[in-house]
Amino acid sequence: MRIIENPARIEWNKLTGRQGVDYEGIRTRVEAILEAVEKDGDSALKRLMAEIDKVDAPLEVSDTEVSEACNKVTDAVREAIIAAKKNIEAFHQAQMPKEVRVETGKGVVCTQRPVPIRRVGLYIPGGSAPLFSTVLMLAVPAALAGCHERILCTPCRKDGSVAPEVLFAARECGVTRIFRIGGAQAIAAMAFGTESVPKVDKIFGPGNPYVTLAKQLVSGRNTAIDMPAGPSEVMVLADSSTPAAFVAADLLSQAEHGKDSTAVLVCTEKDYAATVLAEVEKQKESLPRDAQVDGALEHSFAVVFPTLTDVIDFAEAYAPEHLIIAMNNAAELAGHITAAGSVFVGPWSPESAGDYASGTNHTLPTSGWARSCSGVNMDSFMRKMTVQELSREGLTSLAPTIVNMARAEGLDAHARAVTIRIEGK
Repeated sequence: MRIIENPARIEWNKLTGRQGVDYEGIRTRVEAILEAVEKDGDSALKRLMAEIDKVDAPLEVSDTEVSEACNKVTDAVREAIIAAKKNIEAFHQAQMPKEVRVETGKGVVCTQRPVPIRRVGLYIPGGSAPLFSTVLMLAVPAALAGCHERILCTPCRKDGSVAPEVLFAARECGVTRIFRIGGAQAIAAMAFGTESVPKVDKIFGPGNPYVTLAKQLVSGRNTAIDMPAGPSEVMVLADSSTPAAFVAADLLSQAEHGKDSTAVLVCTEKDYAATVLAEVEKQKESLPRDAQVDGALEHSFAVVFPTLTDVIDFAEAYAPEHLIIAMNNAAELAGHITAAGSVFVGPWSPESAGDYASGTNHTLPTSGWARSCSGVNMDSFMRKMTVQELSREGLTSLAPTIVNMARAEGLDAHARAVTIRIEGK
């Protein structure tokens, strides 16, 4: 990681830009996968499983397999999943939207009613680190929202099995059906439906560039997605009131996600920044995912500004997925933040807490999308439907307004729908 001292604001656009993902380089392959699955359904999924995963196994995970896998989960992990689920449920239950009912005029009642999305698809990354915590983050609010069907897709391992922790978490959260399908083909299966995989109404969950591009492509057709997504990232605002070892650990916890992850340190003292980066080098030696860490640190950096105003303004310009504020008066500074996926306040609030068990959701906007998008929450799994009921008196009182507006727009049939009721013509 390099240290950048007091960059001019004209340079901020470059610093806050993200490392580009070469989606064009994989677009042809992803489009071919989507087309194959849409056309050939299960047979395409089986071909792709043999070609990519080198596995021949049933697409759907059976109840027997789930039960057997759950028995392999250690007691410590079981207890951790159950404890985390409890906190996630508590926080998300408090977010449940309520019906809004307003009498806008005498005899005119308007209602906004929250209704669950009927069938949702949950994508859980596998690979080198199966993210069973993401099962909790997606399946818990889906269940609370009342989504009738919760379909889960996740890559299988080399022997064709699915990580037991993923299956245990899925069972605990009441996932309806589970499929050992990963990559762009999983997104295609949930978007288009196959003989085995139901077509869903909305797809949730992070993934590699193939998954991300597939989600973007199907969202332009017939299936909603949770949010735009890119490589994971963290920004840490820190000063010497927080031990350098804490900050280094936070930066590394993000870097180990993968080579395309980014970790950024922002502070007001160059000596402190240097101390943190030295601690990063020291701590990374003991991490097993060294290739991922080294790759991420190559494009990560530290920025030193002269004032806290600059620090906050730069954080706002960057709009990070995760923002840790480990400084004096952290809570006060957090009050000035408006663009971040999730904020962690104070030296005892590592990003890991939100990733697993504090109760907030870890499915968050990346790549600057935090300026305009929220992370996954209860609203993500619901739609807002409006209902209106007018009495004769209510329609009569509104008739002049409706008729005059409709005729001014040249929509005479709209006007007649009112006058035929009020005037009989």
